[in-house]
Amino acid sequence: MKLAFIIDPIAKLDPGHDSTVAMMEAAQILGHEVWITEVHQLSVIDGKALAILSQVQLVPVTLKEGKWLSVPQWYELSSPELRCLEDMDAVFMRKDPPVTIRYLYATYILELINPEKTLVINSPQGLREANEKMYTLQFYSVMPETVVSQDKDIIRRFVEEKKQAVLKPLGGKAGEGILFLETGDRNFNSIIEVSTHQGQEPVMIQRFLPEAKNGDKRIILLDGKPIGAVNRVPTGQEFRGNMAVGGRVEKAELTPREYNICEIVGPQLSENGLYFVGIDVIGGYLTEVNVTSPTGIREIDLLDSKNLGQEVIQWLSKVRLKG
Repeated sequence: MKLAFIIDPIAKLDPGHDSTVAMMEAAQILGHEVWITEVHQLSVIDGKALAILSQVQLVPVTLKEGKWLSVPQWYELSSPELRCLEDMDAVFMRKDPPVTIRYLYATYILELINPEKTLVINSPQGLREANEKMYTLQFYSVMPETVVSQDKDIIRRFVEEKKQAVLKPLGGKAGEGILFLETGDRNFNSIIEVSTHQGQEPVMIQRFLPEAKNGDKRIILLDGKPIGAVNRVPTGQEFRGNMAVGGRVEKAELTPREYNICEIVGPQLSENGLYFVGIDVIGGYLTEVNVTSPTGIREIDLLDSKNLGQEVIQWLSKVRLKG
């Protein structure tokens, strides 16, 4: 197969952590061609989606003393060339959030790809519709109590009722901008004013889950089915477990409740063309559905002796054969 990955600049990726690199490595090891491009290298010519693509050759990471290690020059690129994306068997949209207007424009270009020729992972329409905070509300029965508002009084009443809450920007990523709220905070008005841009932009407020101190579980779903999980535990004075803010990772097994959440969420993900997804669960409650560029593969592989990258590529091979 020929596979294209739309990524952030490759020099900025961490081969020992990045799930995109894990999938590209797996594809190469399994004998497939791996090509890369960036959002600004997409074009439409004669009604077709094209990209300036470079084929990449990777030096896979190695495991040593419980860590993934990479060589300094871990990739080599061919000369770039303009190619139709329908020449590829699949295109992985792995540009990191936030979902800006440029990101949205890229999804419109990707939507011009004929799905009978090339599978886009994740679906451009699905990416547009599945805001990683708002999409979660489709599964409210398994979420903690949540409101979305830009109204200070509504937010205040919710916090007073729940005593403690967490504020999340609707367009945030990697734990950025998440704030802890509690009754009696003299900074409350300022926090809401800044977070909502003076009442012009809604935010999500969720009941604070004390179980967060025990970890925020990231579960990876492939075509709606769970294939691995990792627990991210806050460290120091931090209440967020995100790896990007220093969360410690530990081995995780799924509970019956978490399997049930996957059974509720999974079919909708597949129906929306959201094939590679990371959901976050705290204390048995679904808190987020991450669809843009979910991570966690390297950590799960390390802790569980798995190779989720190869599972993804092998699944893709079967899908393409059926197609």
